[in-house]
Amino acid sequence: MIKKIISRPQSNWTKDEGLNNNIVISSRIRLARNLYKLTMPSFQKEADASFVLDKVKKAVDALGLQNKELLYFYRLNELTDIEREILFEKHLISSEHREGKANKGLLINERESVSIMINEEDHIRIQTLFPGLQLDKAWEFADDIDDKLESQLQYAFDQKIGYLTSCPTNVGTGLRASVMVHLPALALTKQSGIVLNSLGQLGLTVRGLYGEGTESIGNLYQISNQVTLGQTETEIIQNLTTLTKEIVQKEEETRKWLLKENLLQLKNRVGRAFGILQNSAILNTQEALNYLSDVRMGIDLGIITNAISGNNLSELIVLAQPGFIQRNMETTLEPIERDAIRADIFAQKFRVGGAK
Repeated sequence: MIKKIISRPQSNWTKDEGLNNNIVISSRIRLARNLYKLTMPSFQKEADASFVLDKVKKAVDALGLQNKELLYFYRLNELTDIEREILFEKHLISSEHREGKANKGLLINERESVSIMINEEDHIRIQTLFPGLQLDKAWEFADDIDDKLESQLQYAFDQKIGYLTSCPTNVGTGLRASVMVHLPALALTKQSGIVLNSLGQLGLTVRGLYGEGTESIGNLYQISNQVTLGQTETEIIQNLTTLTKEIVQKEEETRKWLLKENLLQLKNRVGRAFGILQNSAILNTQEALNYLSDVRMGIDLGIITNAISGNNLSELIVLAQPGFIQRNMETTLEPIERDAIRADIFAQKFRVGGAK
């Protein structure tokens, strides 16, 4: 199954589905869990890590999850560097997990809606990914898997403070809910900083395309809850959903304002981006995603017609990544070679369609 997953740009979160999917690219739920009386990964000996890996795998095997979602198991150190890189590029594993050290594992289903990292920062990281604004659905799915695992495994849990985790900010529910949003109009009008910085006062944090420690590329941001202690899972999800809808409304209002007050400049920006993606000989990742951001906004606003669909635009986020390009070419490439192939991929995708 892993060969199929890493060879296709499609993933569950790239589908053209879910509420506000023109702005909210994806919704993610992540649950951090540790096993009772076992050393946490940061302090593990190899024997302890191996024990956790085997114990979690046996628990999943015993559950018979194939009735709903068949989960495939992989040891990360048995995958190639490029295979792990693609899993990271598709948001299926974390930056730490792609290092592929011994006794790190992954459980993943075929449609890539769930991935379970074993021996990451915590013993277990359950992650569900859905397209658009579907935090409730992602939570329902993650909660069901969590309940099933807890029926087989004894979690580290305190009656007063909740689930015990490696990082103090995850103690409590162990829940991180996040959305990936595309905010080109707010960025263009220099409002994104003001809007996103205000979220810190509301218990949310903003990160780049690939989470903590990364910058925004292509006006894509990940917004998530900051802490998990003192709030229920429902409260965390409702708060993020409400604030995401407010951000979506602000982005939509700004797009309408640009259409009304700056139509010529907007057409020029979108048209230039479209032309560059159609005709460039080389494109690095950042350039590709930045121009894709403008084109995506142009498609959403009807400035560009007869272009590719929303889910294909999301797939291009994956197609633009270095690991995926090298996997498709089945060889390690120099940066300039990747840039040339990336330019050709985008030119082929945008060969039809045009600006009004």
